[in-house]
Amino acid sequence: MARRTSLVSLNTISDINMTPLMDLTFILLITFIITFPLVEQGIAINLPKGKAADIKDAQTRSISLNLAKQLYLDDVPVSAEELKAEMATIGAAEPDTTIYVRADRKLNYGEVVDIMKILHDANITKMALVTEGE
Repeated sequence: MARRTSLVSLNTISDINMTPLMDLTFILLITFIITFPLVEQGIAINLPKGKAADIKDAQTRSISLNLAKQLYLDDVPVSAEELKAEMATIGAAEPDTTIYVRADRKLNYGEVVDIMKILHDANITKMALVTEGE
């Protein structure tokens, strides 16, 4: 005996399913929220621990010194001579600029003092040593 089946016509769905798009948007948002603080300080430096004070100035620059003794001025690699020239320019043109000094905790104290000498010679009076919160 032959079996009778009715052929069902396939209806096409013209609507876009928004649920996967909302899921993707939410995942991207969470990813950016998590990674933004990591991108802000782009140079990987193992900072010393200490209690930090809040310094709020409009004009700030940062000098970073990593364990390989590479100097960075605002995430741009510079030599010691270039740093001296740039700090002299900043000291003359923008004396109210605060300089944040970030150095790896395993560096010798003398390496950080050399950076402080450069800032002192450039007549920069506002400087701060950046530490990791306890």
